[in-house]
Amino acid sequence: MSKTKKYKQREYFKIWKVILIILALLLYLISVPAIAEGGSSTIAQSPKAQPVPVTVDGRPIFLLKNAESQTAKDRVKEVNETLKRVIESDKAPNIKIKEKNNLPFIEINGKYLLTVTQNDNVDSDLPEKQAEIWKDKLITAINRARKERTAEFIRSRTIFSFLIVFLAVICHRFLGRLWKLFKTRITPLLDSGSDSSDQQQHQMFNLLLKATLFLARTALWVGITLYIANLFPLTSQWSFYITNNIITALKEPIVSPGQNNYSITDLLLLIGLFFGVFITAGSITNLLRSRVLQFLRISRGAQEAIAVIFKYGLIAIATVVLLQVWGIDLSSLAILASALGVGIGFGFQDIAKNFGSGIVLIFERPIQAGDFVEVGNYMGTVESIGARSVTIRTLDRISIIVPNSRFLESEVINWSHHNPISRIHLPVGVSYSSNPYEVKKALLEAAEKHPEVLRVPQPQVFFIGFGDNSLDFELLVWIDQPSHQSPIKSDLNFRIEASLRNYKIEVPFPQRDLHVRSGGLPLKLSSEVEEALMHMYKGANNKE
Repeated sequence: MSKTKKYKQREYFKIWKVILIILALLLYLISVPAIAEGGSSTIAQSPKAQPVPVTVDGRPIFLLKNAESQTAKDRVKEVNETLKRVIESDKAPNIKIKEKNNLPFIEINGKYLLTVTQNDNVDSDLPEKQAEIWKDKLITAINRARKERTAEFIRSRTIFSFLIVFLAVICHRFLGRLWKLFKTRITPLLDSGSDSSDQQQHQMFNLLLKATLFLARTALWVGITLYIANLFPLTSQWSFYITNNIITALKEPIVSPGQNNYSITDLLLLIGLFFGVFITAGSITNLLRSRVLQFLRISRGAQEAIAVIFKYGLIAIATVVLLQVWGIDLSSLAILASALGVGIGFGFQDIAKNFGSGIVLIFERPIQAGDFVEVGNYMGTVESIGARSVTIRTLDRISIIVPNSRFLESEVINWSHHNPISRIHLPVGVSYSSNPYEVKKALLEAAEKHPEVLRVPQPQVFFIGFGDNSLDFELLVWIDQPSHQSPIKSDLNFRIEASLRNYKIEVPFPQRDLHVRSGGLPLKLSSEVEEALMHMYKGANNKE
């Protein structure tokens, strides 16, 4: 399968995945108000129940309230059924207002439609005046519904729908380009010079962009779908029903911490603000690191410590302010905090230990960002010190994530601690026929010619002892770049070999002396065995 086909299949899969998510969201939003409505029958019977709209093809005309003998929902159901039959018939609507029991009622084509009660009055109008207003609205709505059922109107709305879909596709792509442009403008503000810190900032920023882009595109297509459905009389009632349920679900309180109620819209907005707080704190911290701390001429480790403390302090303050502004009483979170403390005590021991170790590392600073360290089998440069782990970049340019507690519980070699100058050892063995003083001179010449070997302290050569096959020496040199010790050792070995060859000093190889003693084998055979062996030997020769 070609790459183009695979790419198209992935794109189709993404599209169908988005469609399925949208359908699942719509089904959920539709079911929530229905469940709430089914469980609140007692509320509907109260005189203070919410009014229910009379609709024609899903479009609300006016609102009906509870009557003495009927609920608003039952009254609307009867009116909507009567209006539907009138619209579908060929007979022109004849709407009249009559009076019974001192209350006006509306009659359409000689059939009773509804009675205008005192509860139905809007702005304290008289029932008679309210009936006249409703009569005009009914005439307008019925005429409009009949017009929308003509073939010419449906044809024009179909063409208009295709135009709307075409514009929606353009808007869909425009949103993607707008988000990319926004990303290219904001990403430079997140760069701090630390690869791991930048990666975390970029991941969170990309997640926020993808989430907002998905929500924006979803809202676009849901709105376009409902708008097109509202253009046609056969689907407009479904459009009205779904739109009403979506709005109700988004406004319906689902969380009530304290005395305030929060809906899905409030929670989504709050989550977006929290993401904004993290990204803004990271951007401000990067500006502090690049514009202020670098000009103070302090060590990189101190800069990283100040930046981490400032970042998390800013996030904590912004979170408290955001929750207070949002109306969430922090005292109501005391139970949650206590439960979280118990969970940390039992289930999150390692996380709590690493977090505490991170605080100790930041303030005590046994290791700092930029130090060259050796932890166990790993050797590399400390890139960043986080709340839970330390990122080390090895000489192979591989990032190793090490828990903070390991730096406090086990031995750690910090080649850059306080003073980056360190000494490296290079053992050298020469043959017994060599002059030790010439060997010392050759080794010192090889060390002094290397540009990264320090002149102070001076290189030294120690005569270690007499080995089995060689005279053992050791060259000791000082360097101020601990992270370069491997290439420096390699370069010195090349120079040492060339210098020894120049002085005609032989480098021996391991030797062993083997002494063979003559004599018979300590094994004697009987005459019968010797005779059998000779017989076998002669038989083999005869066959040949």
